[in-house]
Amino acid sequence: MSGTHDVGRIIRTMPSDGEAAAVLQEWAEQTDALLDASALDLSGADLSGADLAMALLVETALRRARLVGTDLYRARLEFAVLDDADLSKAMLVKAELDEACLRGATLDGANLGRASLYGVDARSACFREASLNGASLLDARLEGADLTDASVRETSLNAAVLDEHTAVRGLSGTLFGPAVVEGAGVRRGLGGPELERWLNSRGANVRVLSPGSRA
Repeated sequence: MSGTHDVGRIIRTMPSDGEAAAVLQEWAEQTDALLDASALDLSGADLSGADLAMALLVETALRRARLVGTDLYRARLEFAVLDDADLSKAMLVKAELDEACLRGATLDGANLGRASLYGVDARSACFREASLNGASLLDARLEGADLTDASVRETSLNAAVLDEHTAVRGLSGTLFGPAVVEGAGVRRGLGGPELERWLNSRGANVRVLSPGSRA
């Protein structure tokens, strides 16, 4: 079934998994319950524009899902698999994405303000013009990620892994390090002025803050 919707309970395309589709259908027919699709397979579903604020999507498979403009405020997405998903312009403020997999995902223009992305695998993910203000990307994998024109403000990149293919042109604001830079099979930690120079030499305009300081 596709095209099911109520105010904020929009299901443009159902997932192929029957159990997941039944849970979505039940949620769409209710008016006050939060979506709990933890550990289900929503791969290929189109929930663009849906209100999934505070949804429980822990360990949920969302491969190739379309979540364009979806409201995921404070959603629980720990260990979710969002490989190749489209979250362009999604609202992910204060969302919990710890240990989630976002490989090849698109988050262009998404708002990840104060989101938790501890240990997230965002290799080759696209964050063009995304807001990462106040977000924590501790231990995040960002090799090959595209952060072009993204904004950061007191954003933590502590122990996050970057490489020569991580695009940072136009990245602007303030952040905390130290980060790990990988190149030629060698990893090295960069913090403070050294990290700032590495980023800004690649087209960013950022200031790396000292621990405990504020912008």
